Amino acid sequence: MKLRRWAGTATAVSLFLGLTTLTSGVASAAPAEAASSYVALGDSYSSGVGAGNYDSGSGACKRSANAYPELWSAANSPASFDFTACSGARTGDVLANQLGPLDSGTTLVSISIGGNDAGFADAMQTCVLQGESACLSRIQQARTYIANSLPAKLDTVYNAISAKAPSAQVVVLGYPRMYQPNGGCWFGLSERSRAAINSASDDLSDVTAKRAADHGFDYGDVRPAFAGHEICSDDEWLHSVTWPIGDSYHPTAAGQSGGYYPVMENAA
Repeated sequence: MKLRRWAGTATAVSLFLGLTTLTSGVASAAPAEAASSYVALGDSYSSGVGAGNYDSGSGACKRSANAYPELWSAANSPASFDFTACSGARTGDVLANQLGPLDSGTTLVSISIGGNDAGFADAMQTCVLQGESACLSRIQQARTYIANSLPAKLDTVYNAISAKAPSAQVVVLGYPRMYQPNGGCWFGLSERSRAAINSASDDLSDVTAKRAADHGFDYGDVRPAFAGHEICSDDEWLHSVTWPIGDSYHPTAAGQSGGYYPVMENAA
């Protein structure tokens, strides 16, 4: 029988200040020809935090050779590939620091963004350190932000991408659910807290999908790909609390290759 695992460690999470988003098949788009100019934008779920094998030149952005943009580039050999996604990025960071490579010749852009704007790092810490009541309250705050404030921030980023790369196909990647309901975790968060976190992740994915569609972008929903591979499942593709602590609550290398990459490949 498989040993049940502990899904949360309060001491470790208290040290973890850099959780970058929580946080799915493809909503649209048939496979297309390989792009001649590909730019990968976004947060830690795009840079590959948690997947290891980081480019030393990327510093705190922690861009991994196992991240889905690298895997797509290796499989499709675009004429140019610029990887500017960065751990901890919010929508404003994409606007300020990541759009430089985009131009009229860019033919493909990928991005995941929004989890950090919604404050999932703080929400996860609250859930682990302060108990169920505080967790549910903090998650509701995140859901309110996602519903009321995040859409305009996503619109601003998506408009900027379209302005700089008007001919590009844009693939927006969503986020997986964090926990398998009634899974194999005996300790850590309560089941109500895990369900609330999953609901917030769904809100984030659903709002992102709607904004992407309204901009004429393609949306990659990674939730089906991660089904059965969440925290507390028997085959986790997401880290719980880890050492190094910054990998916590991010996809493993298997999550990038088995979850994100196929969705990106199918969309692009």
